[in-house]
Amino acid sequence: MVKKTNIVLGVTGSIAAHKAADLASQLTKSGANVSVVLTADAQRFITPLPFKTLTRNPVVTNLYDEEEGWQPAHVRLADEADLLLVAPATANTIAKLALGLADDALTCIALTLNPKAKLLIAPAMNGKMWQHPATQAHVATLKKRGAEFIGPDKGGLACGYEGIGRLWPVEAIVEQALKLVVRKK
Repeated sequence: MVKKTNIVLGVTGSIAAHKAADLASQLTKSGANVSVVLTADAQRFITPLPFKTLTRNPVVTNLYDEEEGWQPAHVRLADEADLLLVAPATANTIAKLALGLADDALTCIALTLNPKAKLLIAPAMNGKMWQHPATQAHVATLKKRGAEFIGPDKGGLACGYEGIGRLWPVEAIVEQALKLVVRKK
């Protein structure tokens, strides 16, 4: 029996959070078992319901979410993951990941992630935030640890600026995510 690919999709507080529903849908249609984790800030942009409906899985919205069994959801998801995809990833979340901070379900999953799992990060933020030396230092740290990045893209930004900072196209993120889990196996 072939093991189904387990992808944890971490959604953070960016205007691009609405595109994560399409990501979840396409990854699920590809045959992956997708579990979604929404940060508190992500929930300011999108609710858990679309993700629950599209993935057919419960959505983790809080570090203390309970589910059946004894193991905390964030530990179980970290253990089972083949890929942690953070899309969109804000500057704040990238900093937390680089510094090893674990103050919500998503960052706890990242810190306890099964060592065989891949980490793919799709940034989306204001271009000045992306280009800031602190953000670039955090990106470099994560790349040294084996994280892969896709994007950001150039174009019109929600803040009204034109430039780098857009979430990479959903189809390309899906393609890269699936390549990583196939390459991993």
